[in-house]
Amino acid sequence: MAREEGVLAVRNLQTAELSGWRERALELEKEVGKVIVGQQRVIRLLTIAIFARGHVLLEGDVGVGKTTLLRAAARGLGGAYERVEGTIDLMPADMIYHTYIGEDGRPRVEPGPVIRYGGDLTVFFFNEINRARPQVHSLLLRLMAERSISAFNREYHFPYLLVFADRNRIEREETFELPAAARDRFLMEINIATPAEPEVRRVLAFDPRFHDSDRLIEAVPSGMVDHRELPGVAAAIQRTIETSPDLERYTLDLWQAVRAPDSAGIEIDDVDMQRLVIGGASPRGMSYLLRAARVSAWLDGRNMVVPEDLRAVFFETMAHRIFLSPIYELRRDAIVQELIKQLFARVPAP
Repeated sequence: MAREEGVLAVRNLQTAELSGWRERALELEKEVGKVIVGQQRVIRLLTIAIFARGHVLLEGDVGVGKTTLLRAAARGLGGAYERVEGTIDLMPADMIYHTYIGEDGRPRVEPGPVIRYGGDLTVFFFNEINRARPQVHSLLLRLMAERSISAFNREYHFPYLLVFADRNRIEREETFELPAAARDRFLMEINIATPAEPEVRRVLAFDPRFHDSDRLIEAVPSGMVDHRELPGVAAAIQRTIETSPDLERYTLDLWQAVRAPDSAGIEIDDVDMQRLVIGGASPRGMSYLLRAARVSAWLDGRNMVVPEDLRAVFFETMAHRIFLSPIYELRRDAIVQELIKQLFARVPAP
């Protein structure tokens, strides 16, 4: 009996701590929402990714606030921050070190943006990632996958690291598509669009406060969330938020249906459903889906995942992990949206 009471006491302590962290997470959302208006769902998804310890790729039109959003979130997290601009001439070595001639005329070698702060690097922001060469993407792949890198005959480890990146999908010249392996390391790919609400558009166009992004970002309190504690908090969320047997069966049914949509009775006009999906929705992808769903439940104040949590994060965590036959790639966005829409309609939820 004493042992059971001791276990219960620890559990209550963990729950109380997580409740306090939930308040901090919601406060972070609130502050970032003051910087980026009309994007509540995008901000919620970004918050979920942060507390699931997942990397994030934002994409959308030019000038919709992708960079401002990521900079605001990085300020709220605190910790060491680095930013790299994707350019066609950027090489992997540029991320590790840079060389120059000192005042004495001798060559100098200094740490580059990835290793400059050592293990305290918290947010690595890659702006316009699709302008960088595949060699750079390969280096980034290890950084995201292992949170470590080799340089100067030693290993650098980054226990707090989150990689934020954005991608401009409008311009195609001098750009390189991210390989599937690199995209799979992003927990989420989130599209940010121009707000549709007339009042939000009016504010963005006419309120001078939104014309100076630097001042907006400075208004976000720095270090609202202690980045050094985030890994432990994220692990506690995954241990604490439960899944029922019915929810697990539902998740497995979704997994089967997304890999073999014809078996679930899904039909899309002018698409051969037996040839549509050639890969993806891997075990790693499904584990990422559950990680995000648990955080979604936690932010909503629940201790158990419900189908709505899966649906809330499904598109952003799974769409880029569904690989289609090449003949359907030009219609990818519309096809994947319809596929997931029918997925939810045809797979019975508990």
